[in-house]
Amino acid sequence: MIRDQVREFVRLGCPLPSEQDNSEEGDEAFDEMERALHAIEKPVTDEEARLLVTCFGDDECFGLAWTLLHLVESAPSPVVTSQPPDDANAWISRLCMRYQNSLDS
Repeated sequence: MIRDQVREFVRLGCPLPSEQDNSEEGDEAFDEMERALHAIEKPVTDEEARLLVTCFGDDECFGLAWTLLHLVESAPSPVVTSQPPDDANAWISRLCMRYQNSLDS
């Protein structure tokens, strides 16, 4: 089941915009995305995590990508468990690395 808050965030912020967007429209959109992301309560379901992982952009999006990463990691099962292709989004690779590191501890 995917909650309405998750659907709303995906509608607004998929993918997360770049930090390079400094337009007024970008600022308003960012504020709306930030509110929507913070409205999602942890933990997320596995299904929600699989949907949220599609929202990563190319950079940190002023910290929103880290918040998104922590939400994705709150799911009962890891989303990324095997090495992604070399051209995968850096955030997907980061999720894999963090999962692999958790196995070593």
